[in-house]
Amino acid sequence: MAQQMGLPLTRIPAVDGACVPVEDRIDTDTASFLRLHGHVMMPGEYGCYRSHLNVMQAFLQTPKEVEIAIVMEDDAELRPDIIDRALAIHDALPQAGIVKLLNNRARGFRQKLKTTLGDRVGRCLHGPQGSAACYYVTRTGAASLLSAIATMKLPYDIALERGWETGVETFTVQHNVTTLGPYRRDTAIGNSSQYRKTKIPRLKRVTTHLFRARDYLCRIAYALRM
Repeated sequence: MAQQMGLPLTRIPAVDGACVPVEDRIDTDTASFLRLHGHVMMPGEYGCYRSHLNVMQAFLQTPKEVEIAIVMEDDAELRPDIIDRALAIHDALPQAGIVKLLNNRARGFRQKLKTTLGDRVGRCLHGPQGSAACYYVTRTGAASLLSAIATMKLPYDIALERGWETGVETFTVQHNVTTLGPYRRDTAIGNSSQYRKTKIPRLKRVTTHLFRARDYLCRIAYALRM
């Protein structure tokens, strides 16, 4: 598909979290994950996190002339115009280190600019937006992100968009540049039933609620000071 569209594509092998015993997981803070997220870490969450960090590391090993990388999970649809639209965003917003090109939601969107190809770019007052299936990252953004989230304390999709904490200038499109493909259910980390089973008891989730409330306020402030 990529060859037919003339799109340069580099595949990075994913980490299968189910094949990594809990005791062999690296750079994870299980206590913080439980306290902040309120769930037991699922194998798929660990695999997703490590896979994306591996992509960042692979990107930083490419020639320095490569300014940005579009990161796509295997269930995101390739679109012929995705490179042109990403470059148009980068040209209009060179200070951005990460721009999310696909989200589960974009509520409370505040526009910073509109590109020459029509994409509205900004930040959201409401979140988390969900999904790390497609985004672009600059070389500087990748290095900073790797440093900021080297230890896993949250699921990757949540950690990715917390620019107020990572220090990486993070933005999003209002309307998705691409979509998830027909195999998204097969590649999902888990279904709602599986997620419910990983929740810790209600009383122990007080710290999670406090963290989310603080994060929500930080998100609003971050969107307002674009």
